[in-house]
Amino acid sequence: MRVRSAEDRILTVPNVLSTLRLLGVPVFLWLVLGPKADGWALVLLMLAGFSDWLDGKLARAWNQTSKLGRLLDPVADRLYILATLAGLTLREVMPWWLAALIVGRDVVLMLGVPVLRRHGFGPALPVHFLGKAATACLLYAFPLLFLASHQGWYADVARILGWAFAIWGTGLYWWAGALYVIQGRRLIGGASRA
Repeated sequence: MRVRSAEDRILTVPNVLSTLRLLGVPVFLWLVLGPKADGWALVLLMLAGFSDWLDGKLARAWNQTSKLGRLLDPVADRLYILATLAGLTLREVMPWWLAALIVGRDVVLMLGVPVLRRHGFGPALPVHFLGKAATACLLYAFPLLFLASHQGWYADVARILGWAFAIWGTGLYWWAGALYVIQGRRLIGGASRA
């Protein structure tokens, strides 16, 4: 009989936060594309960014890291990024080429998943700090670019900051992707030698 470890936990505060973030993805898309309730969409997007930071902080502080959490957190991040890219690109808040750059990195990494699995490694490599920094930059960029698309005293400042975070985030996102490819190659190389 297998003894369950703390890593097997499902019901933890960080996992609940990640699940709530996942449930917010279709709501965000509906708010942006349906009634165009930009204020509520912006609040939801900011809450998602805050909960992304909070679930990791709580998981470490309360010793509630888990296998499910390591899967849920990056999935929630990717889905929020994809939903935000889709919504903001369809609303012409963000140019299509920026969305293509960000999605292109995820496509490149997804192509490596079958290779990793064939060599006995999980669907995702451990999240690197650089990947978290890139995601944080993008999650800051999106609400700022959203604010920049409106009229008001804040639009110019939001545009400058939003584009700065978008450029930094996209660069870091690709850099983290390159590190994941290198990490994957090292794992496969080590497994082949063993």
